[in-house]
Amino acid sequence: MNISLTPFRIPVISIVGGKSNSGKTTLLEKLIGEAKRRGWRVATLKHDVHGFEMDQPGKDTWRHDRAGADIVAISSPQRIAILERVSEDQPLDEVLERIRGVDLIFTEGYKSADKPKIEVFRSGVHQELYSQLEDLIAIVSDVKFDNGIPCFDLDDAQGICDLIAEKFYVKGSVE
Repeated sequence: MNISLTPFRIPVISIVGGKSNSGKTTLLEKLIGEAKRRGWRVATLKHDVHGFEMDQPGKDTWRHDRAGADIVAISSPQRIAILERVSEDQPLDEVLERIRGVDLIFTEGYKSADKPKIEVFRSGVHQELYSQLEDLIAIVSDVKFDNGIPCFDLDDAQGICDLIAEKFYVKGSVE
């Protein structure tokens, strides 16, 4: 596993777990919160194999999409969203190229991607680690592992962000 950076030198870390409801999103919420406390600008990218709907039925942008627009964008003083219609699943690196202006990108749902991974492992949910050890930078679990990979408690967002800062040289505007 190589240290993964976008073409714009942004570190990319995949949060993975063997099954749904293993705590990936909960961990990601904690990591985002800790990263923001450190002054890091964070992007997340969630892969959804089932498709998704971000708009509200009946709203203008929803109607634009239903009419066949290839790209629908909306902006307000607080946010910008751009939805693009695609004919097939896009390679992760092509999607990542669209993200700029952040210190770190977390992905969720890209288990097979060649990116450094933090695996969430819960003893009541999993039998064994999903990832190969060489792909992991950390394990987050309710049990300890003795395999040479740093292991963190499920609530240790600070320790995990310390590891990320050290391994990927992430520095925010506030330290």
